[in-house]
Amino acid sequence: MVDENLKEIIKQSVREVIKEERLSLYEILVPYASNKEIAEIHKKYGSPQSYNEEEFVDMTDWIKE
Repeated sequence: MVDENLKEIIKQSVREVIKEERLSLYEILVPYASNKEIAEIHKKYGSPQSYNEEEFVDMTDWIKE
C-alpha cells in the first residue's frame, strides 16, 4: 500500500515537472517581436479581429494532452 502511494506521488511529481519544462520550451521557441516588427505585421496582415474565423482550426485539444 505504501509503495503504491509513493509510486503515485512520484508519477504526479514527474508529470508536473514535464509540464513546467514543456511550458519553458514553448517560451523559448516563441520568437520575440519588437514594436516595429509588430507594426509591420499589423500593416501587412491586419488585425486578428478582422480575420474570418471559419479559416481557422481550433487546436486547443491537441495540446491539452
